[in-house]
Amino acid sequence: MKLREYQIPAFEGTAAAEAMVRGPNVRVTVLTPRLLRLEYDPTESFEDRPSQVVWFRNQPVPAFDVEQTAGTMVVETDYLRLEYEYGDGFAPETLSIELDDGTVWSYGDDNTNLGGPLRTVDGVDGPAPLEDGLLSREGWAAVSDTDSLVFEDGWVQPRDAPETYEDLYFFGHGTDYRACLQEYTDITGAVPMLPRWALGNWWSRYWEYSQDELRGVVESFRERGLPLSVCMIDMDWHIVDNEYHDGWTGWTWNEEFFPDPGGFVDWLHDNGLRTSLNLHPADGVHPHEAQYEEFAEFVGLDPEGEEPIEFDATDSQFLRGYFQELINPIEDEEGIDFWWIDWQQWKESPTMAGLDPMWALNHLHALDRKRLGKRPFILSRWSGLGGHRYQVGFSGDAYISWESLRFQPHLTARSANVDYGWWSHDIGGHMGGTGDPRAFGELYARWTQFGVLSPINRIHTTQTPSVDKRPWTFGGEVSGVLAEMLRFRHQLIPYLYTMAWRDHTESIPLVRPMYFENPHEEPAYAAIHQYYFGSELVVAPHLDERDDDTNLSRRSVWLPDGEWFDFHAGESSPGGRWHARYGDLTDLPIYAKAGAIVPMQPEVGWGGVENPETVQIVAFPGADNSFELYEDDGTSLAYQKGAYAVTDISQQFWGDYLEFEIGSPRGNLAQLPDERSYELHLRGIVEPGHVTVERGGEAVDIQYRHDETTLVVEVSDVDIAESVTITVDTDSGSLVSRRDRTDEHVDDLVDSFEMPVPAKDRLRGESWEQDDLDWLGKYREVMTTSQQRALLETLTGVGMDLLDHDGTERVVLWNPGERDDARFQHTSWDFGGLPHEQHGAIRDEQVPEFEEIELGGDEVAETVQLQYGDVLTVSTERPAPEK
Repeated sequence: MKLREYQIPAFEGTAAAEAMVRGPNVRVTVLTPRLLRLEYDPTESFEDRPSQVVWFRNQPVPAFDVEQTAGTMVVETDYLRLEYEYGDGFAPETLSIELDDGTVWSYGDDNTNLGGPLRTVDGVDGPAPLEDGLLSREGWAAVSDTDSLVFEDGWVQPRDAPETYEDLYFFGHGTDYRACLQEYTDITGAVPMLPRWALGNWWSRYWEYSQDELRGVVESFRERGLPLSVCMIDMDWHIVDNEYHDGWTGWTWNEEFFPDPGGFVDWLHDNGLRTSLNLHPADGVHPHEAQYEEFAEFVGLDPEGEEPIEFDATDSQFLRGYFQELINPIEDEEGIDFWWIDWQQWKESPTMAGLDPMWALNHLHALDRKRLGKRPFILSRWSGLGGHRYQVGFSGDAYISWESLRFQPHLTARSANVDYGWWSHDIGGHMGGTGDPRAFGELYARWTQFGVLSPINRIHTTQTPSVDKRPWTFGGEVSGVLAEMLRFRHQLIPYLYTMAWRDHTESIPLVRPMYFENPHEEPAYAAIHQYYFGSELVVAPHLDERDDDTNLSRRSVWLPDGEWFDFHAGESSPGGRWHARYGDLTDLPIYAKAGAIVPMQPEVGWGGVENPETVQIVAFPGADNSFELYEDDGTSLAYQKGAYAVTDISQQFWGDYLEFEIGSPRGNLAQLPDERSYELHLRGIVEPGHVTVERGGEAVDIQYRHDETTLVVEVSDVDIAESVTITVDTDSGSLVSRRDRTDEHVDDLVDSFEMPVPAKDRLRGESWEQDDLDWLGKYREVMTTSQQRALLETLTGVGMDLLDHDGTERVVLWNPGERDDARFQHTSWDFGGLPHEQHGAIRDEQVPEFEEIELGGDEVAETVQLQYGDVLTVSTERPAPEK
């Protein structure tokens, strides 16, 4: 099949001859010291064409040694030692690879895989099984590419290989997770650079909008100062009612709803919004479509016969016509910016085994954008390894439930294990729910908080009048939280766009599991509902509804070693431990590492997508750090030719003295303003003694303010070629504010509790610093278990949580101060009601600094109890399944 030039990547499928080791019926290619390709082919023809997954095998040849005898092959790199006994294919007894830490993989071994993406959450209310990723607890992954198609003349075809042929890729990176992803994208292709506008808020609703109604929705957002960057148009943009099929597929504008589609899209563009149309291509092209006659003639059919033109991803003429007659004219005439490919049908093409039509659509649509100099960009479902080249990922129709919300952070973070980092979820859920406006308001607010701190924030709902996600329809606290979050998202665009560049160039996804940066810390693998958000932040969104007695949500958080700061409050927290966090609906758990530098922009009520004239930098003391702020034109491929600018931002910290420098941008400055203002928000510091500012090396007078723990320094109208240096010192010994806020947190808890006012007043008079917990027993009659637990977790730092949604339930216990009055009991029973020896029977011990207890066993019921002295017992139970 001959595709147009811009739809054919510059493949380098053949590895260097020096990287290949041949033996009888086998070829080993050393792609990197930790990445090997293993082929078995009894015909010894082997395969050098690029596959659907692997495009670039021509990598720099690393150093390695080879030993061969008449019966064996040994290939050894700096990290791996492969041993193979020649025979009739790969087998556990003939093929093994030893990693540098002594771990040995034998062909066919299973591992404790850390997971990856999934195709869709359609039909799943809560957690769903994930596909395997490239990372495992054993430090290796063996990926079969045997069945993937190969490219010939720009399009794919089956391999002409014998039945016993195998094509494996062995990743032996141990815990160097970053290197694994970098080398994976080296051979499969980089994550494309996102358009900048994709990082703002998206509005989407499956609804029969007319263009006037949809314009009214957008205007209502703008009038209320709620910024958007993308307006999605779901399937009712096209003709639905017809005599040929059920209406999901369509290519012709519905003139009843959109009498002037080009004019409407122009209006969206004039208001700073990009737009997309939803596609369900599976039913092909039928005679009622405006494009039918031209398309039929293009594929060689007589239009007079009114024969339906079936969708066929294996038909080269159909695919050429698909773009030439259907897709490109709508882009050119109506100005559609990208496509939402909502393929939900079959995974196999009838005339080509192994060709998933969704993969074909993802591949061709993404590359087709390059015809106009645009970046590869679509919204579609995950279609397997290599899918990172075709962003953004549509995770499917989520149910409106807390269970579905809890699954999405886990799915997003684990997908980083194959560098599939740009998920777009149905924020707020797509369908279902109870219809209770109060309950849904809380869920929607929490979901939006996660959406704002996820890769793509796309609000979406199914076609129901009972769920309306326009923020102002809720009123009160919910509307306020939604508005604040939407504005916060646009403030984050400079930071997010830099992280997109980092993913493109270094294969480091925006959202990553905690173990990426802490591979040797067991709690990092247990903390499955929190994640790194870029290079500077850790996010632990609230995922549970508020408790009726505390009026607060609760979640457990693990912070890695070091010092961490609450992003908004500036409160310092020690790392290397767990803690329980309680918050009202406005609480958003974001933690910044010591020394963090987060470039943002001032709050906007609209727009905020372009490179800002004022850069607001939120920074934190406690460590040296540097950050490279990346900027370009935001849409084109010009960055590939060096048309971008980088601003170096750095901080040096000496305890009582801090120097913060904003360098003059380097690179192509054409897209930057001639002058730029800077706002430094230095959070988590004490009252400063002196603050000085230099512009271009010259001292200038400035005004600054310090409120609680935040210093704000504003430097206006700086020539883009000038640097800015800000110094801060204190006479207090340390700039870091580390005051103990326990009393404040306890006071906030008591404020929120649903309990008699006299008891509240008396409780406030207690001394929280008592080591003995018995005093709390006086309040048992007026306090519920959840209230006592909140107080005790806050006062003692000892806690327990039940974590799930990764296929395994586990209890985590923590006691960072190693208090001896906190004990736990873990009891397992079999069906007879007796202690089950194989599963721990009965343990009664002091709560350790950290322990993870995996619950399980098909015939076991389990209980874990945490006791705070004689005051309170907290339990979590896993009942035995029914026989």
